[in-house]
Amino acid sequence: MGHQVTGLGSGTFRGLFAVLCTALALGGCDLPEPGAAPPAPALTDSPPPDPTVTPLDDETRIATAYYARIEAGYLSRGQLRTDGGGADTPFTATDLARNVVAIAFHDEFSETGGRLVASNRENRLHRWAQPIRLAVEFGASVPLDQRRADRSAIQSYIARLSRLSGLPIRLVADRPNFLVLIENPPERRALGARIRVFRPGTSEAAIRSVVAMAPTTYCTAFSYTAGDSGRYDRALAVIRGELPDLMRQACIEEEIAQALGLVNDSPRARPSIFNDDQEFATLTRQDELMIRLLYDARLRPGISLDEARPLIDIIAAELHPGDS
Repeated sequence: MGHQVTGLGSGTFRGLFAVLCTALALGGCDLPEPGAAPPAPALTDSPPPDPTVTPLDDETRIATAYYARIEAGYLSRGQLRTDGGGADTPFTATDLARNVVAIAFHDEFSETGGRLVASNRENRLHRWAQPIRLAVEFGASVPLDQRRADRSAIQSYIARLSRLSGLPIRLVADRPNFLVLIENPPERRALGARIRVFRPGTSEAAIRSVVAMAPTTYCTAFSYTAGDSGRYDRALAVIRGELPDLMRQACIEEEIAQALGLVNDSPRARPSIFNDDQEFATLTRQDELMIRLLYDARLRPGISLDEARPLIDIIAAELHPGDS
């Protein structure tokens, strides 16, 4: 059994202490004078909290405020685009073929010395050859309205991916072979047992990357194969529940698509979500063509790059004619 790991993050963070300070600065910190009586509860017409939802803890509230500030920074710089690319992001069939080679035939991470490290190592093509049964599980403190919105977004997105790939993909309530976990910090730290049950044999390095997720990592995914077949039989994506809406959507779109077989990122891929510059939050026109190319019947799971390269050039020219 093997597994491939993908992740989405940024190098612009300042550490956990700075997270705490930033969040407190955002939200204010009104402490009562020593010995003062606690304030009277505010009058409200809001319904009582749902008993099935655990109240947010301080750590999650601080992280939520921090990532909201990160998203605002991206948006102020014109990042996290949702337009799919336009006249300012042209690409050719040659670009498309080159990007598929970089993204589908190279691993983003590999395990070295019990740790996951960036690798960009060449690998054979990996993809699904069976229908995907995808389930979504939420941490106990994720609010109900967020759960509904995320589930709806995932349902719509996997229908789009199914049309592009020709692969049956549907939401299920039980016996999934693809599991999406959307969890806040305390719940994420307890995911080790859940991951081991879902896919026995998952490496301890992979599990540590989830339960001790670095502040610079927004989400991650693991795709599993049986032996060296190149055929995925399971996948798992873990997404921070405390992310704001657009960053969470970006994680949903990138991690599920990467778990289909577009496992790497490339700084030359534009317009694309498979690029760590965070220019695009949602699937682009080029990304759609990469998925179609990846699942073209002329390619097969396990094919080597040397075997696939001439086919990739032919398919890219068919998908994006008139450009070279």
